[in-house]
Amino acid sequence: MRPKHVWAIRTKLQVEGRTRDLALFNLAVDSKLRGCDVVSIRVEDIAPRGYAVDRASVRQKKTGHPVKFELTDLTRQALDEYPKATGRQPGQFLFPGRGKSDRNMTTRQYARLLSEWLTGIGLDALQFGTHSLRRTKATLIYKKTGNLRAVQLLLGHTKIESTVRYLGIEVDDALAIAEQVDV
Repeated sequence: MRPKHVWAIRTKLQVEGRTRDLALFNLAVDSKLRGCDVVSIRVEDIAPRGYAVDRASVRQKKTGHPVKFELTDLTRQALDEYPKATGRQPGQFLFPGRGKSDRNMTTRQYARLLSEWLTGIGLDALQFGTHSLRRTKATLIYKKTGNLRAVQLLLGHTKIESTVRYLGIEVDDALAIAEQVDV
């Protein structure tokens, strides 16, 4: 997803007053987590003392390893407003399922919301999925810094080869980065 798409969705959700959706969207982009991990976040994971933290850590379901991530000012603001508006408390899932406050939102519900957000700004929802939000910021970080190891850590990958494949880096991309460095 391009930055202009991210901003279009954020703006639309803000204008429409959709605090839950804005918090979910911003958290998904910032955290670079898989959908199953985003919907499983509990209030205390990101706001242990009532306010969103600068950095959080979540244990990934797929690998069992913890992964750390930063929360931008916009995300922290959305995450501060949402629990206050809904009364979400520590011990509860941040994004509860439909009619079940003791269960988390399903990844299917999350995918449906994303489709709605995408079509709302005129994009083809079939071209994107919840994993697109995980990949968005990671790809931008890599393009800006060329630091593959940093992206590997942020995504929680154990092998650098996984990160290379995940980002779709080709030999030409690596050479272009290498050409920018003089010794």
